[in-house]
Amino acid sequence: MIQVQVTYKVKADRVAENEELVRAVYRELHEIDHPGVHYSTFKKEDGQTFVHLAFFPTAEDQAVLSSSEAFKAFQVGLGDRCEIPPDPQPLEWIGSYNFSHPGG
Repeated sequence: MIQVQVTYKVKADRVAENEELVRAVYRELHEIDHPGVHYSTFKKEDGQTFVHLAFFPTAEDQAVLSSSEAFKAFQVGLGDRCEIPPDPQPLEWIGSYNFSHPGG
């Protein structure tokens, strides 16, 4: 199982752009509808810091996300959009309860 959290802070004038690029990723993932991709994005209270959580049973499942056109478009210029660059951190699963967002 591959589990990762990526946190970064976007420049204030690039937040809307980043949000739209992230939403495009979700639109494409809904079209792909691959059961091995578990992906969520959150924006912190400061309005600029984003947290992405990703869970994949296999590297092949992870490749579904990383090879999607919308995800590639999101990656383009990410460093330039950021005030604090992405910091990917592997996660070790301990447990969860009813972990899903009602908005889907």
